[in-house]
Amino acid sequence: MSKPLIKQLIESKMSEDGMFDTGIKGVQLFRVTSPVRCAPAVYEPSVIAIVSGAKEAILDGKRYVYDNSQYMCCSMSMPVEAGTPTASPEKPLLGVSISLSTKVMTELAIEMENASGAIRKPQSSAIPPGFALSEWDDDFSDALLRLLQLGHSAADSSILGEGRLRELYYAVLKGAAGESARRAFGVGNEIAKSIEYLSTHLNDTITIDEMASQIGMSRAVLHRKFKEATSMSPIQFVKSMRLNTAAMKIATGTNVSQAAMEVGYVSSSQFSREFKRMYGQSPKQWSHGSQIPDSIKI
Repeated sequence: MSKPLIKQLIESKMSEDGMFDTGIKGVQLFRVTSPVRCAPAVYEPSVIAIVSGAKEAILDGKRYVYDNSQYMCCSMSMPVEAGTPTASPEKPLLGVSISLSTKVMTELAIEMENASGAIRKPQSSAIPPGFALSEWDDDFSDALLRLLQLGHSAADSSILGEGRLRELYYAVLKGAAGESARRAFGVGNEIAKSIEYLSTHLNDTITIDEMASQIGMSRAVLHRKFKEATSMSPIQFVKSMRLNTAAMKIATGTNVSQAAMEVGYVSSSQFSREFKRMYGQSPKQWSHGSQIPDSIKI
């Protein structure tokens, strides 16, 4: 019964397209009524729950569509293409985005691993993808409703917000996407740490050997585990992150040369070649024809 109440709550807040800040840190509602083709984006660690319509994401060429039957859990920064190709005034996209706090998720993941009777998998087990879809379960639905109900009162949001967020995080960690999230935030999260470092050093030259050395892995093991977690090799991942970030900067008005430089490209011609190979348009063509709504970036 929680899901219809969540939809009613979001509809009562969202009379126009855009993003709505709930007053709880990292929690936003969104509404889209126009179809938007998939465009480059970077998903940060977050949970996105849809109550009406559907979102589409493309990761390394694989297409994912999620709606009110599944929520999306992204436990690592991931370069994707995202859009709302089916949104319309008759069937708007409505949903909520919840940023995942590294500190709180790590605390919970470790507490769960240390809890009495917890089953720990061998460190050599495959790392689940950093992008996962999970069926809504009662724990998640109830926790999300309780969280969003705080929006009626600024005092409630301030006093109870952190506790309700923690409850939602716990529901995610217990759900179908939980294994992915626990491996990203708990013990054995070397790949997630590597991705976090890469995401904040896009303008630096980083070799695979340096990445492997930082997290104490061999080059071969890093390559294998990185692909298990992201479906991409480290080189592919870095290139996608750089180009997606540059495309987002260009779409918001940054000069093409400046955007290229800010994500680590020294050669403008190389940037243009790789950009066109990735998106089928030159950076200048992209700058003249692209607008990315904020609700597509999440």
